[in-house]
Amino acid sequence: MTSRRDLLRSIGTGFGMAGLAQVLNASKGPGMVEATANPLAPRAPQFPAKAKHVIFLFLNGGPSQVDTFDPKPMLDKYSGKPMPAGNLKTERKTGNLLRSPFSFQKYGQSGIELSEIFSKLGSHADDLCVIRSMYTDRPNHEPSLLMMNCGDKMPGRPSMGSWVTYGLGSENQNLPGYVVLCPGAPVIGPQLWTSSFLPAVYQGTYIPNNERKPDQLVQYIKNKDLTLGDQRLQLDLLNKLNRLAIQRDGDDPQLEASIQSAEIAYRMQTEAPEVFDISKESEATRARYGDGDFGRGCLMARRLVEKGVRMVQVYYGNGQPWDNHDDILIHRKLAAESDGPIAALLQDLKATGLLKETLVIIGGEFGRTPVVEVSGLVKVQNGRDHNSHGFSMVLAGGGVKGGIVHGATDDFGFKAIEKPVHPHDLHATALNLLGFDHTKLTYRYSGRDFRLTDVSGEVIKEIIV
Repeated sequence: MTSRRDLLRSIGTGFGMAGLAQVLNASKGPGMVEATANPLAPRAPQFPAKAKHVIFLFLNGGPSQVDTFDPKPMLDKYSGKPMPAGNLKTERKTGNLLRSPFSFQKYGQSGIELSEIFSKLGSHADDLCVIRSMYTDRPNHEPSLLMMNCGDKMPGRPSMGSWVTYGLGSENQNLPGYVVLCPGAPVIGPQLWTSSFLPAVYQGTYIPNNERKPDQLVQYIKNKDLTLGDQRLQLDLLNKLNRLAIQRDGDDPQLEASIQSAEIAYRMQTEAPEVFDISKESEATRARYGDGDFGRGCLMARRLVEKGVRMVQVYYGNGQPWDNHDDILIHRKLAAESDGPIAALLQDLKATGLLKETLVIIGGEFGRTPVVEVSGLVKVQNGRDHNSHGFSMVLAGGGVKGGIVHGATDDFGFKAIEKPVHPHDLHATALNLLGFDHTKLTYRYSGRDFRLTDVSGEVIKEIIV
């Protein structure tokens, strides 16, 4: 049976196929990245970039801004009393104002105020940009996680890391361009690092960083039966067969992705065991990061960026550990396991000069209320409900101004009222630092040009050096 592509090739000396190629090429969006033989080959940004890499430290579950990065003296003064203007709508029933059990103090020459539970991070205050005016669209985890990671409340959009590697490729062809470290899985899981309709080669490579042994982190990384040379012969033969199929049937994105995944898996055998083996670090270094899952994740993230990986995302833990509806005092334990590793990561990046070209993002999908949760679901009424109206994110490095606070919430930390920042704005700014106009980094799919920031987003120029 003759296919339509075969027919176009055969008639009119192939001019029909040439016409089809022109039509397909015309369907590319104005900002679409040109296809190359190697989709992960390093590519130049649209304009000179300040950052080359991204490390996103995701505190999944929703850390409380008024207990971490946004001090509110009025909350202390009026604790136990009703919110003067009434409680904003959240997911569950809430009651009166609840003061933070943690004290705040000023750090660094900039005098940025941070909670005592992030005192080690405070030692880097002059490198931090604290955005205190974040807000998002929904007060529940799933759409907020998707919005912060993929730029849309609904599943089906590519993740931020996929857009970054689609635009820039990777500096190391022996490792994935986008790596996700998590001991289990956050709510929703793989949808948060999917490439969706972008070519599959750009999706995040998931690594379970609760494993201690490098060969367990990336299972089946070594072929026990064949040498590297024998595997190369196998891949070369398979590649020839796949190319013949593409020549016969036309472009096949799924097949192309499979070819690239097989090539990356082959090359990873030479470098992945080394980069994930943190035992090669000194005992003193490992002690600064700690032996918790998050600490090991931060140390691996540093090692991956040093090797040229474009984006690394480290999730704090399985599920939603920062989701403290019952007792906000649990934040102290969570911070004890994250404060040191984050500080160690910033210290090491700065010492090697990598902080200048690595954008570090710290935060979760939303914040928490300044009022106590009193729903029947909580056992101890000392916790906070989800809050999409106002929360904080912390940035460092990669062209971001250090020692500054951007925006503000109201007197009690409930709602962003000064210079509000939406996740689309955060994404637009991150892409700008990486050398892209977020409105022009697009991909044509299903008849329209998609982008990470959907149809909105403004670059936060005030926080850029």
